[in-house]
This record gives sequence, structure tokens and C-alpha cells, in this order.
Amino acid sequence: MRSLRTLALTVVLTGCGFQLRGTSDLPFESVYVAGTGSLVLDLKRSIRSGSRTQVVEDPKAAQAVLEFTQESRQKDILSLSAAGRVREFRLLYRVGFRVHDGKGGEFLPGSTLQLARDITFSDADVLAKETEEQLLYRDMQTDIVRQIMRRLAEAKTPKPPAR
Repeated sequence: MRSLRTLALTVVLTGCGFQLRGTSDLPFESVYVAGTGSLVLDLKRSIRSGSRTQVVEDPKAAQAVLEFTQESRQKDILSLSAAGRVREFRLLYRVGFRVHDGKGGEFLPGSTLQLARDITFSDADVLAKETEEQLLYRDMQTDIVRQIMRRLAEAKTPKPPAR
């Protein structure tokens, strides 16, 4: 009986198109990711573990160069209480990047990704809310890395420049 349920669940999941996340086929064999920081480290880790592409430390040895053109965090007031105290914030995380071959060809032209999360605020829980804010930014960074990986998988090999 139990094996019948397992078989039925397997048939349903495969019928709906579900599949485990496997490796991404990126259109380049090696990539140099410019920059430092946690976003760069997460992206390098994701490329190494989620694709066959090698991450190299020299841009001249790479088929593709991924450059970040922008990374910003913003915190806007969303609502105030009747007493004029902040009740909610909106957190914005914006990342701009491009991927090129170092010879004038573009795998991906300049793109900007932006995510937003809303967070409530209380003067009584300042430390807890600061921790929650950092966790939300970390979650948004993880989402951005996944989106960049999906875009890298869809990138096209650049055509050689016309002479």
C-alpha cells in the first residue's frame, strides 16, 4: 500500500513538470566574477556547485566576466502611527550587473534586479527588528543570486565583433 502511494506521488509530480534543481548549463566554460563581498562569494559558490563552469581568479583566463555595476540597500518609511512613530519600513535591495567576454561581446547586457520586503517596526523590539532586517536582506541576496543564475543559464554566446 505504501509503495502504491509513493508510485502515485511520483507519477503526479513528474506529470506536472516538477524536477529537482540540477546543474545549469552556462554558455561559457570559465567565468571571472569581479568584486568582493558576500554577494560575490554567494554567486561564486552557486556557480561552482550549480554548474560545470569554472570560476577563475584572473579575468584574462576567463571566457566570461561578470561585473556588478550597482549594489544598494535602501530603507524607506512605509507607514506612521497616529503619534508620528514609524510602524513599517520597506527594504529595497538593488543589484546591477553585466556579463561580457572581455573583447566587446556581451553574454548579458547591463541588467538591474530589485527586490522589496516590508517589515513592521516597534520601539520596544529594536534589537529584534534589526536582526529581522538583516535576515530579510540576506534572504533577498539569496533570491538575487538565484535570479542571476537563471539569467546566466539563458545567456547567449556573443557574436564576434564585425571588422
